[in-house]
Amino acid sequence: VQLQASGGGLVQAGGSLRLSCTPSGLTLSSYAMGWFRQAPGKEREFVAAIVWSGTITRYADSVKGRFTISRDNTKNTVYLQMNSLKPEDTAVYYCASHRHPDLDGTYYSDEFYTYWGQGTQVTVSS
Repeated sequence: VQLQASGGGLVQAGGSLRLSCTPSGLTLSSYAMGWFRQAPGKEREFVAAIVWSGTITRYADSVKGRFTISRDNTKNTVYLQMNSLKPEDTAVYYCASHRHPDLDGTYYSDEFYTYWGQGTQVTVSS
């Protein structure tokens, strides 16, 4: 199984980017999905998660109101729309598939995600 994340890049503060995650060897509709990020010198942190149907989402407080996670199961793709980007959003962003189709109290912990993408770099300049 491989998860291919794309869409990262360099953007000025206040700008927008949309990340995409497409797996191979995995039927996306069977799993809840999440986005995490890791900045230099920091631990990987939860960003957003979405249940298999797309009807329930969860966000880290730091991105709430600015980022939107969505999915299109017909295209086997998960997205992360990032608006009003800040320099502190600079990180490598990873998509991952959760162990289950629905989100429970474990959605924020990377321990409960099974497959991970290779990451895509997002750099926000001030």
